[in-house]
Amino acid sequence: MTTGRLPRAHAIAYGLLVVAPFCMAMNPVIGRAARDLTPPIGMSFWRWVMASLILLIFAWPQLLRHRHQLYRNWHILAVLGALGMGICGAVVYIGLHHTTATNTGLIYAASPVLILLLSAKFRDDAVSKLQLAGIPIALVGVVAIICRGDLATLAALQFNPGDMLIVVASISWAIYSVMIKKQSLAGIPTITLFAAIAICGTVVQLPFYLWESATVRPVPLELAAWSSIAAVAVVSSVLAFSFYQKGIAVLGPSRAGPFMYLMPVYSVLLAVTFLGETVSAYHVAGLVLILIGIGLATWPVRQIQHRQA
Repeated sequence: MTTGRLPRAHAIAYGLLVVAPFCMAMNPVIGRAARDLTPPIGMSFWRWVMASLILLIFAWPQLLRHRHQLYRNWHILAVLGALGMGICGAVVYIGLHHTTATNTGLIYAASPVLILLLSAKFRDDAVSKLQLAGIPIALVGVVAIICRGDLATLAALQFNPGDMLIVVASISWAIYSVMIKKQSLAGIPTITLFAAIAICGTVVQLPFYLWESATVRPVPLELAAWSSIAAVAVVSSVLAFSFYQKGIAVLGPSRAGPFMYLMPVYSVLLAVTFLGETVSAYHVAGLVLILIGIGLATWPVRQIQHRQA
């Protein structure tokens, strides 16, 4: 009976890990589609309000149990909320007013390289020469996408402001990913920590949301607008995170991590299918360079050392 259940559990975990980056890739596609209907900060704010309420259903008992530890680290949680839910939320939606979902997904694909650099700098994580070689390759891929394959764009500094905002969000996500491993947050269950950060991220966005509602425009009381917000709250927030965490629990982070490299592929496919966006040669070239760079930059250090021995 035991041997029969184990493969099934692994099969389910692999299936969830295939779906998780698809759920995350839905965010820029939905955000791009709803850009003229829903204001960016409002979309991000209500996305995390909904996600927080859903997470509270599962995390409330543990939030009470770990409330003292969470309170001691409220400033860290506030920064994480600003980085992960604010900048990686509202700033992305603002950027999607000026760039495509395809570019967004491909630029975000370089985040693992940035995480590697920050981890090596601030956490003293071991980095091999092969990993270091992957960093400039991935960055060249990002530059190729940003300048649309035309190096003259770099010389003239004619960057798309939307692409620049996505780069900022990508850097923010890398900082978030490194900060979330702080020792002072150790021992807090993952879903509990995620719920606390989501709540803090919602609170951090509140003054900006009120400003946008008063000076720009509020979120319209239309079914299409709230359907878009609910979709990114449930699919790209709660489900994406839950599926990914389940995969880690069953298979471990070393096997689960590489599945996130499917996100840029999904982003392109979704954008082409539902938004009618086109894929150019520079998209393909940039994606290939990013994936090669990520593959090298995230190659397990122990495995490299073992082969060199």
